Amino acid sequence: MLNQHNQQNQTNMNPTPQQGTGMNNQTMNQPNKNHGGHELFDAHEVIAGIISMLDQYQMYNQHIQDPELKEIVKRQSAFVTTMYNTIVGSFSTGRDPQVPTQQYKMTQTNDTVYGIKPGQPKKPNQSVNELSDKGLSAYMLGQTKSLATLLAMTALEMTNPVLRRVVADSVPNFIEMSYEIFLYQNKHGYYQVPQLNDQDMAQMLQSYTTAPQQPGNMPH
Repeated sequence: MLNQHNQQNQTNMNPTPQQGTGMNNQTMNQPNKNHGGHELFDAHEVIAGIISMLDQYQMYNQHIQDPELKEIVKRQSAFVTTMYNTIVGSFSTGRDPQVPTQQYKMTQTNDTVYGIKPGQPKKPNQSVNELSDKGLSAYMLGQTKSLATLLAMTALEMTNPVLRRVVADSVPNFIEMSYEIFLYQNKHGYYQVPQLNDQDMAQMLQSYTTAPQQPGNMPH
């Protein structure tokens, strides 16, 4: 009995390398441990950014007047909430999330109005009473565009293959949401699109020609 007690004390006083670093075989085999340090910081930034978008959409919705824009806020918020749960699920477990990545479908047409009409110069609002659908939709566009860029950059440096795929697959959805908001703004004259004259446009469009196909290369 005494020898057994001494052996136990000796074992506790001389931890294995795994014990000394706080890692053992069971911990190392856990699927939620296959993340790099840089990846964890980037994932936190992505998740926090999505939370920020959802929070700010709630604030915007209190001031929006146009029912159409309110509907866009509602639809995008619901979709991004599902996206948030999918990313958090894959981030926390390292496995495929229970809800797979969805595809966002906008309701705007693809018609763009070209040309610029004169209007009042812009200036910062002096109070929240001056908030308008024009400005609020611009804030929304800024957030979806920023998240599209952030997720694309983050996916390039992720080591966990599941989380990498989930984040990468979410980029086109933020692109689609951004396009939807742009089309809404453009339709209402909030986001005007200038064009070159016909001669300059033709010159720019004819500035390149195709290259001969290299042997062995598959066509795109």
